Amino acid sequence: MSDISKYPKEMLLGFYEKMVRARKFEETAADCFTKGMLAGNIHLGIGQEGCMVGAISSLKETDFVTTTHRGHGQGLCKGSNTNKFMAELFGKKTGYCKGKGGSMHIVDFERGNLGANGIIGASIPIATGSALASKINGDNHVTMCIFGDATSNQGTFHEAINMAAAWKLPIVYVIENNGYGVSVPIHKVTNTETLSVRAKGYNIPGATIDGEDVINVYETISKAVERARKGEGPSLIEVIVYRWQGHYCGDPASYRPKEYMEEAHKKDPIKLFNERLISEKIATKKELDDIEKKIVDEMATAVDFAVKSEYPDPSEAFTDVYAVDNGRCVER
Repeated sequence: MSDISKYPKEMLLGFYEKMVRARKFEETAADCFTKGMLAGNIHLGIGQEGCMVGAISSLKETDFVTTTHRGHGQGLCKGSNTNKFMAELFGKKTGYCKGKGGSMHIVDFERGNLGANGIIGASIPIATGSALASKINGDNHVTMCIFGDATSNQGTFHEAINMAAAWKLPIVYVIENNGYGVSVPIHKVTNTETLSVRAKGYNIPGATIDGEDVINVYETISKAVERARKGEGPSLIEVIVYRWQGHYCGDPASYRPKEYMEEAHKKDPIKLFNERLISEKIATKKELDDIEKKIVDEMATAVDFAVKSEYPDPSEAFTDVYAVDNGRCVER
């Protein structure tokens, strides 16, 4: 277990606040979805907050990240506004993509969030292209590419990592391995004990770590980020996590054995970090309770903002759409 006593209290409480924010946002979104307040569907990463916060906290504000179709927590950890994030889920024009992206396609370029993505594996070439741009520009930025376990079986995974390794691009590939690609156990479709061992094929560092310890995730991925920033190329970090919900909100996940959820609750990253902060006298129970109350109020405000915001005008349906015209990319 990592030593947290060497870190400033403000930093540790910041980690805790980000984890609680990620979870409360998704719990709130799930509640709104089940009440019929959201159109479309949402995919939740509840239970994976240790990886979300540990990974994103290793980046600088000027660095970049791409996420999966369950990218709410990562986006909020990168600094996105909770109100605008919630409004996007509600399809309102005050959202980050004017209500046109929804849950699976939120982008916040100002915070370096190059986007969540509803296509499995599609974010990997985008992230690798971002890292290539940083190398060409010499801007010293690092890109982090976060994706799920099943994505590591996509061709984009192998092609992009091969290129990044050959050209020593400043990128860190992070696998959130929750054990399932939709309903398929990952080890039924792979022939390796870990997914990070695939790094050997590209002669880059690879590691598999537990995701319930946010500080361990932060320390491990920070080393990979700094390696990339120094021009030494990519790393592949596999973080073992537990996805509390099914593949999508409302999926009963009957394909998972009961032992899965029993283990998931034992390894709840927020509960474990809460207990450590108190037991090691870094924070009091009241301090942590106050953080949770603050976040609950923040979510109530976000829902109120989203509900009261207006929908985009139908006349805007074909704006923000681009097409190629005589070799130029033009807005329609």
